[in-house]
This record gives sequence, structure tokens and C-alpha cells, in this order.
Amino acid sequence: MPKAIQRTFGAAIRERRRQLDLTQDEVGKRIKTSTPYIGHLESGKRHPSEKVIARLSEVLGLESRELFFLANPRARDLLSSGNSGRQRSAWEEFRRDERIRRAHNISADEMDLLGRVAAMGEARAPRDFIYVLNAIRQALGH
Repeated sequence: MPKAIQRTFGAAIRERRRQLDLTQDEVGKRIKTSTPYIGHLESGKRHPSEKVIARLSEVLGLESRELFFLANPRARDLLSSGNSGRQRSAWEEFRRDERIRRAHNISADEMDLLGRVAAMGEARAPRDFIYVLNAIRQALGH
């Protein structure tokens, strides 16, 4: 029985780039980055920032939400598609918990970013936002 092939971020952007008959150099110029960086993204050697994901989405005509999840596969697991039935959402609990924001030194820009992540689907628990934030910080080298 053949194994199911899981689509990766790199494979998705390479496939779409080729469908559009674009070179890595052309994509790099359009998203204002280098040709080698595009190659590293396609081979899975580098992790894209949110800005790069947004630019790639626009240039390649791909859905930014799907690209985000391909680049951050654990994020999809952390977000459920339906309502968990709680009166307060995990995002609301996280957003109102000043103690956790201070403990993790979360900036206003990071809270804005996490709010956009929360809009993608319901997280199971407030701590899931810390996981997402740490993944983003690591990708950005912070």
C-alpha cells in the first residue's frame, strides 16, 4: 500500500512557481528577497516569516492561510475548526491574562499577530498561543 504524500511548504511553492513558469530569481525579485533564499524555502532549509508568506501568497496566487499552515504544520493541530463550547474562547483567556503576557514579554505587535492567528480558527487552550509565538520568534531569530 503506497504511503500518503504530505504536501510541504517548499513543494507547494515550487509547484506553483513552475505552474506560473517563473524562475526562483523572478519570484525572489517580486517578493524582494534573494534567489538562494527561494531555493532554501523550496528545499525546506529555511522557514519563512509571516511577511514572506504574505508576499509569496500574493505573487503565486496561493491562499495565505494554507501557506501559513504548510509552513507551520503544528499550528493547524493547535487550532480546531469548530467552537469548543466554552463560554470564553482560548484567545479571550490569553488576551486578558496580563501575567502570561508579562512572563513571556509579549509586545503589542506580537499580540496583534496572535490575534490574526486566532482569527484562523479556535485554539484549544491559551497556552497554544505561546507555542505559536515561540515558533514565530524562532523563525525570525528573536
